[in-house]
Amino acid sequence: MPSLSVSLGFAIGLTFGVVGLVSGFCLMSSLRDWWTANDGRKVRSFALALAIAILGTQFLAGSGLVDIAKSLYLQPSFSAPVMFAGGLLFGIGMVLSNGCASRALVLLGKGNLRSLVVITVIGIAAQMTLKGLLAPARLAFIQWSQTTASAVSLPDLLATLGIDEAAARIAVALIVSGALLIFAFSDRQFRRTPVQIVAGILVGLLVPAGWIATGWLGADEFNPIPVTSLTFVSPLADSVQYVMLSTGMTLNFGIAVVAGVLTGSLLTAVLTGRFQLEGYTSPNHMVSSISGAALMGIGGAMAYGCSIGQGLTGVSTLAIPSLVAAAGILAGAAVAIRRGAVVPVLATR
Repeated sequence: MPSLSVSLGFAIGLTFGVVGLVSGFCLMSSLRDWWTANDGRKVRSFALALAIAILGTQFLAGSGLVDIAKSLYLQPSFSAPVMFAGGLLFGIGMVLSNGCASRALVLLGKGNLRSLVVITVIGIAAQMTLKGLLAPARLAFIQWSQTTASAVSLPDLLATLGIDEAAARIAVALIVSGALLIFAFSDRQFRRTPVQIVAGILVGLLVPAGWIATGWLGADEFNPIPVTSLTFVSPLADSVQYVMLSTGMTLNFGIAVVAGVLTGSLLTAVLTGRFQLEGYTSPNHMVSSISGAALMGIGGAMAYGCSIGQGLTGVSTLAIPSLVAAAGILAGAAVAIRRGAVVPVLATR
């Protein structure tokens, strides 16, 4: 039932908001700490979350509980150039804003008013790219460059070699998740940081929880809803539109997740004494913040997801387009971080 998926979406978002505020879970800050301070604890927490998300998602798909093939990540036709370019823009944007879309939402809950600007601009820019002024250009670029692949996921690719589909799914899931787990726990610092370990486990579990909410418990053949899980760019666009036009829209899973994250972060900040109003300290900070947010909105719409939507949820499906988008995000972040584009716009700790 759609109403059930909305309730579950709020609960999932609430959990993410609590975990995100306590642990600082964020791909951008993870990469920055790893590449500039040689501190890999947060990036290993992200790797742990991804490993659990892959195992959970592939179990649901293999058992038949959720048909993840209905998700936007596993559609046979896609444009690799658009996906990569979108990821690249998003990666650069999250560095300019010093935090990704989900992190900005978490920080807004603790009183960071700069994040209000960021998530509003992300929502508007994403809506412009999905349905507004930039949509015709995006669609034209997709039509010009899209391909129809016979294998849209890594298990499908392995199955083309004659391997049984179920065996291929298990093999790829175990190899990829195993490598991620080894990477995560090979570091002594990470093993001695229980907060990051728990954060990785909980966030990883939220991804299959989202699939269950939309693809199983909330499924209704008479009133179908999209099969999806944690993602933030399109839901932020929907949330901004819902705030303005709620009488002409209905609540959905994504909007509920956004509301849940904000609520969870706010409650945690108040209860732990972390709530504090903050604003911009200079015009340069504001310009960088808004520019980064616009790039995240445009790029996230082009890539069909953000550092969470593609980097975690999309990759959990083992979809090749998601790997392309994630590669773009990492490349964009690497270029921006190594060129010193990080500015203290959003406090990430």
